[in-house]
Amino acid sequence: MSVLTVQDLSISIDGRLLVDGVSFEVALGECVAIVGESGAGKSLTAAAMLGLTPAGARVSSSALIIDGVEARRFSQSQWRRVRGNRIGLVAQDALVSLDPLRRIGAEIAEPLVIHRDLSRAERRERTLELLESVAMPGPSTRMTQYPHELSGGLRQRALIASALAGEPSVLIADEPTTALDTTVQAHVLALLREIADAGTAVVFISHDFAAVRRVADRVLVMRAGRVIEHGTMAEILDAPNETYTRELIAASTHAPREDRFGLGDAVLTGIGVSKAFAGVPAVTDASFTLVSGQTLGIVGESGSGKTTLARMIVGVEKPDAGDLRWHATDHGRQHRVQLVHQNPLGAFDPRWTIARSLREALAAGGVPRAHRAARVAALMKEVELTPELARRRPAQLSGGQRQRAAIARALAADPDVLVLDEPVSALDPSVREKVLRLLGRLQRGRGLTMIFVSHDLGVVAAVSDDVLVMKDGVIVEQGPVASVFAAPQHPFTQELLAAGH
Repeated sequence: MSVLTVQDLSISIDGRLLVDGVSFEVALGECVAIVGESGAGKSLTAAAMLGLTPAGARVSSSALIIDGVEARRFSQSQWRRVRGNRIGLVAQDALVSLDPLRRIGAEIAEPLVIHRDLSRAERRERTLELLESVAMPGPSTRMTQYPHELSGGLRQRALIASALAGEPSVLIADEPTTALDTTVQAHVLALLREIADAGTAVVFISHDFAAVRRVADRVLVMRAGRVIEHGTMAEILDAPNETYTRELIAASTHAPREDRFGLGDAVLTGIGVSKAFAGVPAVTDASFTLVSGQTLGIVGESGSGKTTLARMIVGVEKPDAGDLRWHATDHGRQHRVQLVHQNPLGAFDPRWTIARSLREALAAGGVPRAHRAARVAALMKEVELTPELARRRPAQLSGGQRQRAAIARALAADPDVLVLDEPVSALDPSVREKVLRLLGRLQRGRGLTMIFVSHDLGVVAAVSDDVLVMKDGVIVEQGPVASVFAAPQHPFTQELLAAGH
């Protein structure tokens, strides 16, 4: 029986039609996924189901029925009674969604205060039950902690527990696993599937077919505000009708590069490198070789030490022990190395235009003032950005454009080595593919050597020649990416690969 019905939903903002005639139903115990790139209209569709569309939005539909109640003409007070009670939300960024000044227990108990007549002791008991139901380790301890004291995966579990507190019939999960490591993502996806199997109707919003295939019974594919294809998970995966759907599926699947381990000259040799913070080991006895003209992938969960190792390679952190031995170039100088950050919006000065940021990088690299304007234009062209975008500030660019601009800034110093820390983790699949293809062209054209840090095994397999697998600061396995991924020897590598399939 359908517990959520949406018919002919349309949403326009400032005269622009952003959602156009969307219709679907979800039954109890069913998970329906809405898939599409940024701007497809999927999150706006979810917002309409919660009465949370932006101010000024014009919303129309022929039906919006939530758990038997027609919601099209709800007042805000009526929506407040429904949200958390009949329909719940799990948002993408748990750190933002959870109140940083409130303990986890109080956050989860809030829907119980609003929607349930329970005593303080009963609320505490129910909060513990909810945390246990989402497999939160040490639930009584977690209740007393603040969001920043929890890992990304634990924060997401707390957010799910909060969404389930009011026992809603419908749960909307809007990109709930985008920023999570592979194994953590697998656990959260399995939890959402369990929630659906227990009888809740789940709407799963995502741009990633690899995640969707783990949880969904049926799929709606959205593009430019419209549903262009829908069907069962098997129908969409095995025989998609639309080229766009096939591109989304292909973008979520990567094949390992050919085995080229050991070719070329050594650029950098790591010998027993270790680093600790406040006495806690972050990297322990790491030894590896970076080969000229190739890409070394570094994979592992949050806290595995991969970013700390990357920061030591760049020179931002100094090893406590061991040696990072750079080998001279053909011209006798040490290799130049540049970092491309995970979050380019945070890495750029928000007050400066992209052109000014590039000019600053060129100045630091010794490029004369008279040559900088021409070099800015050349860098923009090299990363496939149009010249007028240089006049914009970072917030005025899309995620993919900002990442290209960040790459351009790194290239301004004419590096031999690029260290890329999660450079595509927040991008839609098709945008991610374009950025990865750009990096491949830059590597071939400039003869770059790259270090690619990621929790996404599919991406690492697609771009890397060799791979280091890290756990708890230790390199547990390394070698040619094709060999390691085809026949992993260490149990943790096996677990990572199993979680990614």
